[in-house]
Amino acid sequence: MLSDPGFYLVSIPAVLLYGVAKGGFGGAVAVLSVPMMALVMSPTQAAAILLPILVVMDVVVVRTYWGQFDRQALRLLLPGAVVGILIGYLAADRMSDDYMRILIGALSLVFASQQLLGLQSRGATEHRAGPAGFFGLLAGFTSFSIHAGGPPLTMYLLPKRLNPLIFAGTAGIFFAVVNAIKLVPYAMLGQFSSDNLLYSLVLVPLAPLGVKLGHYLVKITEPGLYYKIISVCLLVLGGKLLWDGIAGL
Repeated sequence: MLSDPGFYLVSIPAVLLYGVAKGGFGGAVAVLSVPMMALVMSPTQAAAILLPILVVMDVVVVRTYWGQFDRQALRLLLPGAVVGILIGYLAADRMSDDYMRILIGALSLVFASQQLLGLQSRGATEHRAGPAGFFGLLAGFTSFSIHAGGPPLTMYLLPKRLNPLIFAGTAGIFFAVVNAIKLVPYAMLGQFSSDNLLYSLVLVPLAPLGVKLGHYLVKITEPGLYYKIISVCLLVLGGKLLWDGIAGL
């Protein structure tokens, strides 16, 4: 596959897009990366190739945003995410990815529309253990199952109206922890073949470039515009997930 120009044509933009997303424009945007790479390989292989690259991105994100994150949000979200990853591993052979896409897609559409229309409740701006546990679990589970943990996390963080750099840092560190934990069950499921690791190695130099570009864009974007971009991305990707789920049934 390394001699196929199509591999580079889709994989390079996919990795850069993921890096920009992890660098500050929300995990929701990254949902596009696996479908892009799936044009020349299976979605499962695309996800396996991306995961080691994401871990390298996570190292860059943690260094870039260290000290710029919401500690309370992470404290409430991460325990649920660990449970979600465990459920995803145990249900790896039983869960329908298409039903999960429909669920996350529908929730994303409703939530993004609510944000764009200014209909969110005032109480949603406060950290609460119940919603954080639910969205953390959903983010961990969908991140493990279909690499779509960004929308659930965005649904929890978006109403908090954090400073864009704090929002980006919180999301980045959340997924740094989630991806590090995912390495173990992915290895146990045999996802890291020598070929997949070679493909990851070829693409990994793009990882810091994408993250740094995302960080730069966050710094120069006005907060109101930043949150509109995140909401629109969530709306578009919610529609895509819903469409893909219905088409797959």
